[in-house]
Order: sequence, then C-alpha cells, then structure tokens
Amino acid sequence: MQISTDGATVRLVGDLDVRSTTEVRTAVYEHLAHHEHVVVDLSAVEGADVTALRVLAVASRAADLRGGHLTLRGCGPAVRRLLHLSHLIRVVDVDRPALGVG
Repeated sequence: MQISTDGATVRLVGDLDVRSTTEVRTAVYEHLAHHEHVVVDLSAVEGADVTALRVLAVASRAADLRGGHLTLRGCGPAVRRLLHLSHLIRVVDVDRPALGVG
C-alpha cells in the first residue's frame, strides 16, 4: 500500500487489506487531526477487504463525532460491492461521480 497526501486528501494505491490497516489508520487519523473534512481517494485501490474498509468506517464515525467529515472518493465496483455487502455503506460517505449531461 502506498499512501500519499495532498492537502486534505489521502490517496491510497494498491491493496487495501488487513496488512495495510495500521498505516492507513495512522494516515487518516493524522489528517483528521489537521483537517475538518478529509477525502480518502480510493481510485487506485486494486483490491480491498472488509477489515480495511471497517477502519475507514470507524474513522468516518470518529470524524463525525468531532464535527468533521470523511468522504471516500473513487470507489471502484469491487469496493462498492464490499461496502454494500458489509452494510458499511450506511456509515460512510461515498462521493458519487457526476453524471455527464449530453
């Protein structure tokens, strides 16, 4: 897992799984300490598991409790499917891509 930041955005690249939860948790919580609204960009995540997605859901809840907000951006079909199957979709904010008009 590669993690980079740009302002309030945390960008994840690679596999988001149980092996990466500690470093992802650290990066997200550090950002939540410095930014009211944090975006976690998952557009380059190749695979994910429920354990890692739970880390993001818990971070989202923690942000809400502190008056902040966490948004997941760029969720691919596999990540969206896991969010739905695990019911975590109910507790995380998933950025919906704008539909092209035309």
